[in-house]
Amino acid sequence: MQPSIPASAVLPSRSVRSAPRALLCAASAAPPGLAIGLSLIAALALAGVLAPFLAPHDPYVQNLSMRLAAPGPDYPLGADSLGRCVLSRVLYGIRPTLGLSLAVSLGMAGIGTALGLVCPFSRLLDGLIMRLTDAFFAFPGLILSLVIIGVAGQSMAGLALALILPGWPKYARVARTVAVSTCAEGHVEATRALGAGRKYIVRACLLPRVLPCVGSIFTIGIGGKIVQIAGLGVLGLGVAPPTPEWGGMLVKGLPVLAIAPHIALASGGAIALASLAFTLAGEGLARLLDPARDEGLIP
Repeated sequence: MQPSIPASAVLPSRSVRSAPRALLCAASAAPPGLAIGLSLIAALALAGVLAPFLAPHDPYVQNLSMRLAAPGPDYPLGADSLGRCVLSRVLYGIRPTLGLSLAVSLGMAGIGTALGLVCPFSRLLDGLIMRLTDAFFAFPGLILSLVIIGVAGQSMAGLALALILPGWPKYARVARTVAVSTCAEGHVEATRALGAGRKYIVRACLLPRVLPCVGSIFTIGIGGKIVQIAGLGVLGLGVAPPTPEWGGMLVKGLPVLAIAPHIALASGGAIALASLAFTLAGEGLARLLDPARDEGLIP
């Protein structure tokens, strides 16, 4: 039975009374981009949840008499080529786009972080995992995604798998680098000498160092996944119609861009806004966790 290791042997003690003050200091030191990004993400998430109440029309109902109608009082962002309300489809498109992006990013981060945390404890697994990541980095991610979608089919599960498999190696590399450098520090060696097991070292020593680094990449990565999902939708390999999805709406609006630009502008603007929100939040989180960036020490 492994002895219980006190937290003071691993981490410096903190006063419980200083927690609110530290929280206020962290909030005041937060970059403006972080607050803007989080506000936009909250607004998008709230709009997606309240889409049935905010949407002026059913996103699936066709009204051919309003085909390609310009924005007006009844259709605030106009109608598409089948007479469907563009605003309603943009609002309902938040759910599959953000939901799938979040699920894919969680899958990539979970797999990559778990494999990266294994590396410091086994040279054999370290070599195998790093060679595997090299193989994935050498193979074009888009080609791999197309192959997986072709095999698994055009479904939400197949699309998620096609995005997770090419994306986990970057998380594994970051987690492995931070974990290996942390294991070489004195407090980890002291914790191991006191009889702590691997699970305790991972939980108490490695995760507090790895998670902040992975967290900023994770937040920025959601914005990248939104663009990738939209790109697959433009290629006709995204979320299957008639489900509202921004990439599919964009490709439907391109042929009529000259006479009905509101279709492509609405869906493209939604993609850009969501990607910008997560990018701002991720960059702000990275600067908050690494003040050296703000001082110009790290590019």
